[in-house]
Amino acid sequence: MYPRFSAQDVEVALSDSRVVLIAGPRQAGKSTLARAASNSSRSYFTLDDETTLDAAKSDPKGFVRGLDLATIDEIQRAPGLLLAIKESVDEDKRPGRFLLTGSANIMTLPTVADSLAGRMEVITLMPLARGEIVGRKPTFLDLAFQGRIAPGNGASATANELIEVVLAGGYPEAIGRSTPNRRTKWYLDYINAIIQRDVRDIADIGRIGDMPRLIRLFVNYSAKLINFSEIGAALAMDRKTVQRYLDIFSALYITHAVEPWHNNLISRLTKSPKLHFLDSGLLAAVLGVSLEGIKSDRTVFGHLLESFVFSELVKQIGWLQGRGISINHFRTTTRTQDEVDFVLEDNRGGIVGIEVKASATVVSDDFRGMRKLAEVTKSRFIAGILTYDGDKVVPFGSNMFAVPVSHLWT
Repeated sequence: MYPRFSAQDVEVALSDSRVVLIAGPRQAGKSTLARAASNSSRSYFTLDDETTLDAAKSDPKGFVRGLDLATIDEIQRAPGLLLAIKESVDEDKRPGRFLLTGSANIMTLPTVADSLAGRMEVITLMPLARGEIVGRKPTFLDLAFQGRIAPGNGASATANELIEVVLAGGYPEAIGRSTPNRRTKWYLDYINAIIQRDVRDIADIGRIGDMPRLIRLFVNYSAKLINFSEIGAALAMDRKTVQRYLDIFSALYITHAVEPWHNNLISRLTKSPKLHFLDSGLLAAVLGVSLEGIKSDRTVFGHLLESFVFSELVKQIGWLQGRGISINHFRTTTRTQDEVDFVLEDNRGGIVGIEVKASATVVSDDFRGMRKLAEVTKSRFIAGILTYDGDKVVPFGSNMFAVPVSHLWT
């Protein structure tokens, strides 16, 4: 078992919250973490069991009645249980009453969005971060918001090693496969299973047969601005339908739309979101990308690497409890189109910009977008970090640094 850095957060939440939800994609390790956080006095139910699911759906109140401490796995399969759980924990307010797991973001479901407001703490568990795989909790973001970069330790992953890290992704089952071909097979089976089962659990989709083609279209927009009309034209769908389908994949923790960052001091900013996949291994498998293919043509690697960095940032943001860090992208609509891949803003208003470059060479002009961001955010700007395929930390002016990608986890 890999150490999960969210385990302590679950234990703390159970000590003071009536309901705790571990949310994240299937096969990320939610059930394993929930079992580890449970003891013999806690009843365990999984709604992947058809008999249990039928009982939960047919009589939610009866299912919950009489439960003292309980773990319920895959709660999104019977959202009607949430109202019954609400009534139960309103009568008995002891902390730790229910530990739930969910493979869909149930807070986006209109029927349950308000059911447990103020009663439930949500802890998101994504596929393994590189720090969890190597067994070392990173301090990259914590230091970045102090305007600091850790010195190099001579262990930077570069060239082929970095490509292999990105292609592997973070799903425990996938990275345990013996060969890249076996790993790709797992990822393709996984996405097909999600489409055939979990999509039906959270949405009434009339054209379920279009979903495999749609996901193949979405992967070609990873790390790019989303053009809903262009995607829809390929499947004879209108813009709203494409947007709804993307929302479904986002609710299942497959994709994420990164919204643009805005500031009143600069009006000419793009208003389009940017699409990212939450696991680079899954993205690579659907794209059909291999190590050999990237060696001969690195064009696609830049998009893969940017989604990989996004995923690592999302995981680290989740570990920084209480910082309230948001993540957006920055792009002007001026002739020069200055841009920064990720703008991180904490609840104190501090700004850290992060740019991703799939190259071993960095020049001053690569920081043009970062300098524009620093100009408009003024004293709020803490640091600008360009991650690259190199092995040294190189300063590029005041609070600007080129940093090896592997600094994200080393």
